[in-house]
Amino acid sequence: MTLLALAMLGLGGCGSLDGASNRIAGVVSPYKSDIVQGNVVTREQFSVVKPGMQKTQVRDILGTALLVSVFHSDRWDYVFTLKRQGVPPQARKVTLFFKNDVLERTEADDLPSEAEFVATLQIQSLTGAKPVMEASPEALQKYPLPTKAATPSATGLVVPMDYPPLEKARP
Repeated sequence: MTLLALAMLGLGGCGSLDGASNRIAGVVSPYKSDIVQGNVVTREQFSVVKPGMQKTQVRDILGTALLVSVFHSDRWDYVFTLKRQGVPPQARKVTLFFKNDVLERTEADDLPSEAEFVATLQIQSLTGAKPVMEASPEALQKYPLPTKAATPSATGLVVPMDYPPLEKARP
């Protein structure tokens, strides 16, 4: 009877442990790295592209298109996506239409400026005071300067005595 009671208590404990681990998993989420895919086309780049430009000129400005269909070689698609943890995914698309290797028309989403795009990529800084990156004179006194004197070498350069020679001396 006692053995049965202990077994029931043990099984009940497993159930509460499972519930606790599920609550912890709901609060703590794993780190997910940013995923950047495709060609970034900024507002400044796109403003330079004009109808009447050759394909090579457009490629020099925007780079190679991400999608070029075998069946529609006169259409280039520049697609960009950015997925970050805790932020809705961003997607931008630019489509260029050519006729006889000359840009005929364009279609584009609302594009960010270069400054706006760079601002979205910057890592969120940690809150709190940043450490001082310079040693104080008191902290530097912990590390005394070397006491060995430097001697001039055969070339006349002053070489510190702390370092072993790189080659054996030649006769």
